[in-house]
Amino acid sequence: MISVTNFDDFGHQDHGWLKACHHFSFANYYDPGRMGFGVLRVWNDDLIKGGKGFPTHPHENMEIITYVRSGAVSHEDSLGNTGSTQAGQVQVMSAGTGIRHAEFNSSDEDLTLFQIWIEPDAQGHTPRWNTRTFDRVGTGGGFQNLVSGREGREHEGQLFIHQDVALKAAFMAAGEDAHLELEPGRRAYVAVAKGEIEINGVRVPEQGAAEITGETTLKFTASTDAEVVMMDLP
Repeated sequence: MISVTNFDDFGHQDHGWLKACHHFSFANYYDPGRMGFGVLRVWNDDLIKGGKGFPTHPHENMEIITYVRSGAVSHEDSLGNTGSTQAGQVQVMSAGTGIRHAEFNSSDEDLTLFQIWIEPDAQGHTPRWNTRTFDRVGTGGGFQNLVSGREGREHEGQLFIHQDVALKAAFMAAGEDAHLELEPGRRAYVAVAKGEIEINGVRVPEQGAAEITGETTLKFTASTDAEVVMMDLP
């Protein structure tokens, strides 16, 4: 089953400096029918104006992925980590026993990103932060693995997360196909960052998303040039 939600049907908040689109209940947006998808608790599609951001605040016992689509996000945290994650990069923060951090758009340009929260496989992990550059544009050959905690272990060339999930992304040219296999009993969440695609013939528009259950073979077809992000979930 492939269930599609259009961009306009998500929760939206406009704070001036922040235009937030919440795929699931978050902050002041509450929909009892959209409380998450398995261990996927939050998927926010954010636009942050230049010079603005989130001041220091705490998190605990959550795995937080930031997928930067355009611009760059500056990070600093209570562990002493600092860095800038740009388009073409992904950052992971394991909040674990507790961490305080700030995220800002330090440039004059708009910053767009997906922020994704995953429930961890256990409470009380040691907090940590990491970022990695991926040659996502023009890679061809379909999806590239970006983040994985499959089998409870680290995977070479991918950021690690404390959960049995995998984050993948693909840049597809119009008319291009990509294929993925899901293990029986697993599910997927697909967000279209740019362009329009079909999944097994089901249309998913720009900035829309699809919840996929009960499918093992997925065929992605790009109706236009497209950027597609997918989470493989238990």
